[in-house]
Amino acid sequence: MTSNVSNESKDISKNINGSLVIGVLLIIFGIIAIALPTVSTIFAETWFALILISSGFAKLVYATQNRDRGGFVWQLLLSALYIATGAMLFVYPRTGILTLTLLLGSFLLTEGTFELILAFRLRPQQNWTWVLGNGVITLILGAMIWFQWPFNAPWILGTLVGVSVLFTGVSRTMLSLNARSLLNQSDATSA
Repeated sequence: MTSNVSNESKDISKNINGSLVIGVLLIIFGIIAIALPTVSTIFAETWFALILISSGFAKLVYATQNRDRGGFVWQLLLSALYIATGAMLFVYPRTGILTLTLLLGSFLLTEGTFELILAFRLRPQQNWTWVLGNGVITLILGAMIWFQWPFNAPWILGTLVGVSVLFTGVSRTMLSLNARSLLNQSDATSA
């Protein structure tokens, strides 16, 4: 019985250590992305282009396999749109970066507006000001992107991706350290 518990503890410890290593790597990649925002912007744009192209081909395969179910022409057109958009982003990365940055600014402005509307709808409830604050900050970020476009396009996407990867790494590392601490406490009480 103790052998099984010991083996389970080793397996859990191995998983926690793997998660910790991934967290630290994400922190390093996030810092690199923030330090080299232009490179990470190009990387993010190219990655997005490849995802669109892959999705387009997946939609094409699905459309040909299910052509007897109706809507075949529309599925073909949709897959062509995905592939063409991805190819355009891949072939013309600078234009793609400008477009994606403008779309991000538009998205944040729209999201901020919706958050403000939601906040005032939630106004009678307790803590509605958190939604209001989120809406205001999102609106400000969207406006900053919009009003500084196209000058911010070469670095903004890479910086935001880097910040996201960095915080994902930090949270994963902290969760792994917490899990390790709990495992050590559990091992100490069972021994």
